[in-house]
Amino acid sequence: MIPSNYLEKVYAGYLGMNIGIRLGAPVEPTIWTYERIRNTYGDITGYVKEFKNFAADDDANGPYYFLRALYDDAKDRDITPNDVARAWLNYAREGVGMFWWGGYGVSTEHTAYINLKKGIPAPQSGSIAQNGKVIAEQIGGQIFIDTWGLVNPCNPKKAADFGEAAARVSHDGEGVWGARFFCAAISKAFETSDVGEIIEAGLAQVPANSSYMKVARAVLAFHQQHPGDFRACRDRLERDWGYDKYPGVCHMIPNAGVCILALIYGQGDFNRTVEIAAMCGWDTDCNAGNVGTVLGVACGIDGIADKYRKPINDSIVMSGISGYLNILDIPTYAKELAILGFRLAGEECPQALRDSFIEGEIYFDFELPGSTHNIRLSNPFFCAAKHSTEKAFKGAGSLEVLFDRMVRGDQCKIYYKPFYNRDEFNDERYSPTFAPKAYSGQTVSMQIYLDQWNGNETIGIAPYVRLAKSKKELVQGYRKLVHSEWLLVEFQIPDSEGELIDEVGIVLEGYSPGKFKSLGRVFIDEFRIYGKADYSIDFAKQAVNFGCVTPFAHNHGAWSLADGKMYLMTPEACEAYTGNYFAADYTVSVQLKPQSGRSHLVAVRAQGAQRGYHAGFDGENRVAIYLNDFGCRKLAEAAFPWQLDREYEFRITAQGGTIALSIDGQEILRADDDTFGYGMFGVSTLDAARTYFSHFRLSEI
Repeated sequence: MIPSNYLEKVYAGYLGMNIGIRLGAPVEPTIWTYERIRNTYGDITGYVKEFKNFAADDDANGPYYFLRALYDDAKDRDITPNDVARAWLNYAREGVGMFWWGGYGVSTEHTAYINLKKGIPAPQSGSIAQNGKVIAEQIGGQIFIDTWGLVNPCNPKKAADFGEAAARVSHDGEGVWGARFFCAAISKAFETSDVGEIIEAGLAQVPANSSYMKVARAVLAFHQQHPGDFRACRDRLERDWGYDKYPGVCHMIPNAGVCILALIYGQGDFNRTVEIAAMCGWDTDCNAGNVGTVLGVACGIDGIADKYRKPINDSIVMSGISGYLNILDIPTYAKELAILGFRLAGEECPQALRDSFIEGEIYFDFELPGSTHNIRLSNPFFCAAKHSTEKAFKGAGSLEVLFDRMVRGDQCKIYYKPFYNRDEFNDERYSPTFAPKAYSGQTVSMQIYLDQWNGNETIGIAPYVRLAKSKKELVQGYRKLVHSEWLLVEFQIPDSEGELIDEVGIVLEGYSPGKFKSLGRVFIDEFRIYGKADYSIDFAKQAVNFGCVTPFAHNHGAWSLADGKMYLMTPEACEAYTGNYFAADYTVSVQLKPQSGRSHLVAVRAQGAQRGYHAGFDGENRVAIYLNDFGCRKLAEAAFPWQLDREYEFRITAQGGTIALSIDGQEILRADDDTFGYGMFGVSTLDAARTYFSHFRLSEI
């Protein structure tokens, strides 16, 4: 039976996971040893590093992307290892992002991925028989599974079974027991906050004779004798269960010991639990992330300290093949997970929850406790933002923004960030790439309430968007708010003229003269970005970020900017995707100039590296439309006399069950197929090629 506070618990658990990852990431091995962490930071009681924005992390990528097997294959049944394996192949860019590509036979995940690419199916791909005991029993089976626990509340056995199925893509033996333990523990945490009960529920899903069980029992026994000294327990782990006894880069068993240690010595306190996990060294972000999920669910939102929650600001980024999916709003994702949880439990999902989640759109209702949806302020001197339950246009929550002593000409932007550039990150962790969440032609709307305490003029606002490259702000007309009234603010995003949009919001401006300083609050609710997009991509206004030409995510090939165009050189099949992952009916046009090779294609409704349609030049004087569904199949072909070093205008329309290809204004080919109803657009090749691409335009129908 799904509990009444399920959504809030999911939200707290997912926040807890990402807080743990962010806390532990700066002190990851091998540079940071246990002793170095202790000697440098002592007793950790907060984040040890500030980030502009925290970049992607493998511990977050896996739980997010591998769960998409529930949409792609296991839509009406339990998952299998093969379902999750297909998600691995579809959502990863080979060699970049997602997880640690440390080499075949070194990185367990890299090894499993290559096995899958070579046709070795799951679970053989991760088995001891295939890869040997050392590779199969590293920590990855434990760190990519949190969401399987979140979507199976109050059902530890089912959660453990799902976790095991997912873990067996890449792991075996002890590497699987960690998945079973944590999925069961997360599931149990929906029923109780007693950490002892949670641990026992997790261990009930682990074989009694396993090393995982033995290290857990050893930690629990030590805790009984020394309940106040986690460092003494850590010393015992080093002595009896350390890395010297378990070969490989990052073995499951020592880290399992740290996780049990953090859980039991944390005494049910979320904050102390993730701190202990980070202080214990070894795989710090993985361990703190796992226990953070468990304690986030168990303790709920109220148990998470503001010092950990506020810097997250409800947002994380990923590094899969979809730049659109890589920008994640945590409250929205919590709703998505909760809807999946009701589906898996066979229970009716509340209509209010269904209505609060709109796939492929931005919809922020501020209903979850403390939620901010990554809304930001440009000037914290004049303004401060927080979640509020005092005023709401709909439901119970809104975002409250205090404006403090603003006079005529003082401004503060209140905005959502739908796109990121490289300079907004401190490092290159897992190379995230981005496609905007907002486009020209779409509608932005929000409800704004003014509660003004001081000032002889009411405060004013102007909707705006900012362009990512030039930083130019496209500001709409100013209007005064009305005291004690809700005002609908709605506008259409103007033509960005080939640039990307990286801010969407309002400019708050003071109108009062200096002696009548404006003081008060505005409340924002029902923030939406929706509707049909119609935009272009001008490569003279793009950049190369994280190794990719914005706003594309590249898979294989050498891509660059040259003479205002995107240039590809590749010895093998490759692809580049962008756009709204959930766009359904649209036309994409591009000018394409082939330089060498026989394959030059445009992609539509691409749902990853293994799913989508590709249309264009396909051999000497031939064009074709392909369906890629874990292997390319030709749907239609025709003769067309094309030449190298000549520019062509491609126009591909995906509408209903039809894919149509036009070249230079003339329809050449069409195919009927209903395999994929939505997806990204981009360009690709099935073989070695050199090509220039320019003048992209996407128009939703």
